[in-house]
Amino acid sequence: MKNMSKKKINAISSEDFDAKFERGEDIFKYMDFEKATVVKRVNVDFPAWMVKLLDQEALKLNISRQAVIKMWIHDRLNPSSGQPFHKSF
Repeated sequence: MKNMSKKKINAISSEDFDAKFERGEDIFKYMDFEKATVVKRVNVDFPAWMVKLLDQEALKLNISRQAVIKMWIHDRLNPSSGQPFHKSF
């Protein structure tokens, strides 16, 4: 069996990380790409009445419309959320 050592990630405070980034310094040694999340962009068209209701919910929760949509979809797709989940693909 090969000796598989993981790359050590240097610890740094978020304030120091931000300052280094703002100064244009190399910040890659502070990042753990093993835990990075792949994000895919999608476009969804909603009727105006639905957008209005989403905006009202976002205002009530003090979050963005996109955050409301992501939260609701996550809750629906997460089997541990108690909602029915049907995987049909």
